[in-house]
Amino acid sequence: MTQPAIIILGEASIPVARQIQIALPDAVVYGLARRTQSADITYANFGDIVRELFQGGTPIIGICAAGIMIRTLAPLLTNKWQEPPVLAIAEDGSAVVPLLGGLQGVNDIARQIAAVLQVSPAITTTGEIRFKTTLLSPPPGYQLLNPDDAKTFISDLLAGAKVKIIGAAPWLANSRLPMAEDAKLTIQIIAKNYLELAKPSSDCLVYLVDDRDGDAVLSSPKDETVTQLPSQGKPSQGKLAIVGTGPGAPLWMSPEVTEVLQTATDWVGYQTYLDLVESLRTPEIIRHESDNRVELDRAQMALDLAAQGRAVVVVSSGDPGIYAMASAVFEVLETKAKPEWETVDIRVCPGISAMQAAAATVGAPLGHDFCAISLSDILKPWAAIAQRIELAAQADFAIAFYNPVSKQRTWQLEKAKEILLQWRAPETPIVLARNLGRPGQQVTVKYLTELTTNDADMRTVILIGSSKTRLVAQGEKKQWVYTPRHYQISSSSREFGQN
Repeated sequence: MTQPAIIILGEASIPVARQIQIALPDAVVYGLARRTQSADITYANFGDIVRELFQGGTPIIGICAAGIMIRTLAPLLTNKWQEPPVLAIAEDGSAVVPLLGGLQGVNDIARQIAAVLQVSPAITTTGEIRFKTTLLSPPPGYQLLNPDDAKTFISDLLAGAKVKIIGAAPWLANSRLPMAEDAKLTIQIIAKNYLELAKPSSDCLVYLVDDRDGDAVLSSPKDETVTQLPSQGKPSQGKLAIVGTGPGAPLWMSPEVTEVLQTATDWVGYQTYLDLVESLRTPEIIRHESDNRVELDRAQMALDLAAQGRAVVVVSSGDPGIYAMASAVFEVLETKAKPEWETVDIRVCPGISAMQAAAATVGAPLGHDFCAISLSDILKPWAAIAQRIELAAQADFAIAFYNPVSKQRTWQLEKAKEILLQWRAPETPIVLARNLGRPGQQVTVKYLTELTTNDADMRTVILIGSSKTRLVAQGEKKQWVYTPRHYQISSSSREFGQN
């Protein structure tokens, strides 16, 4: 895809433009001369630059009113098959509106941008919304032979007609197309070297595909009656990936996790975590969201889906093996032990944990021995938590506290502080990191004696320094926190917080 152009009219739009570049790293910011100072490229006239980019096939993201974009491009709208993606974004990032280029992936771009801006894209394409797929814009490797028939075909589908598939179309297997073996409408998958078998019409959409493998085309070139519905045939080996997406920022997600998410058939997870990666989801991927307290039910659902031959991803934030879904999946695998789960291909894809991200924002407070303790007493008694805090403090570990405060649990953090102060000086540096990598990120460094329940919630991770953890100034404005790599026990080992 050509480098997208982000068009702004004033310097006030720069923050949103830079956020969009997180979703679209190749995008270039075009700013109106004399009104912008930090754009990548400047232009003299809005209408001229928009029309020039559009005619050159460049995807356009305008941080402006939709009306000005529509009026500017209206005289050029002659062929929807050649129109590049065009979107309008509200100046404050509160709205993402795809305008043109539905056949060139504009809705996918809208989802990517909306995920970074933490809003819902204003997608209005009826067929895509209802059927969770885009018949007019097939994935790479497929070519729609008769696009002029598609309008009538899709209109009939929306009016209630059924459809059957001749050949194999994996990209449609997870759609919500109304399937029936005796359907009036047909989707035909034909290898390019068997073009003579194609029967394009307003009742039959034909897709050409390279004959790379046996299940990509008709099972027999002369057999035109082979109908492969998603429910037919022996399921292939199911796959279950348990992934960690990191704390929130897209740049903190590993390429492995991104690839697994994009090639899945199903996502399973807590709604908030699924929302963080929504920009990567295509209409063919089915989203199964649930409440945050039904981990075991979620794990069993994922295993059951994978046992049906599907490619399932269980989505966690942070790292999936740290207070997250990997343990829940293996717990269910052990306790339920269904025979059909035995052949599921399970993998765990690591992610950046909250404590790692929190530490990185302030320096290296976990630079020596450390441990992690959850303050939630839902799955273990408080007595066990208190004992672990005391032993970790006595051993002089730096400590990462997860789940410090919730609406129902408001006293545990104060109790933890009381225990820590038996072994730590009041001036021990601590780090409070909230909403890491997400809008509203807050990172605060203070002393242990200043810690209160109001400092934290379930989106906060707290790092407690050891007796060696120090604050170090870099000039007059920047302050870092680090724990030295060496460790010497001395009578002065409880002195810290010195600049």
